[in-house]
Amino acid sequence: MKVIASSIRKGNIIEKEDGHLYVVLKAESFFPGKGTPTTQIDMRRLADGVKVADRYKTTEQVERAFVEDQDFSYLFGDDDGYTFMNTATYDQVIVPKDVIGDQAQWLQEGMVCILSLFNGTAVAIQLPARVTLEITETEPAMKGQTASSSYKPAIASNGARVMVPPHIQAGTRIVIQTEDGSYVERAKD
Repeated sequence: MKVIASSIRKGNIIEKEDGHLYVVLKAESFFPGKGTPTTQIDMRRLADGVKVADRYKTTEQVERAFVEDQDFSYLFGDDDGYTFMNTATYDQVIVPKDVIGDQAQWLQEGMVCILSLFNGTAVAIQLPARVTLEITETEPAMKGQTASSSYKPAIASNGARVMVPPHIQAGTRIVIQTEDGSYVERAKD
């Protein structure tokens, strides 16, 4: 379906004239005081992962590929990729590692994610906004540090490195933002 370039957002799938599919990494619109407004779109080709940047006039038409978003439950990861199960039909889909990228560290068994499917193939993933993990290792708090601005490094149960406030100790369960890996709060459970 054709849409104007200024309506393209991060995560959209675009089909270009060369017949390849691209996932949008970043889309910015520029409105100069004099001249034509443009939209800069940074995208990655799904076939081989090549990054491309294109500039369009904001009113120019771009072909947006039709993708189907469905809920899938994460099962496990192995050398082939990550296996998900459709929560409605119980069909299993293997998602390649390059589709998930560095978000893989937040995957937990049974986690419900939204997979974007194009012709039955997963092309993008949306994780829940937050994930709860246990801290396995952290440095002791240093006396005299204020709780408001200082953070210390910690290692979560999945092996991810996160920055946490000084009062967090090993064994504490915390909530982490999956988008950037930042500490949100101590888990309430």
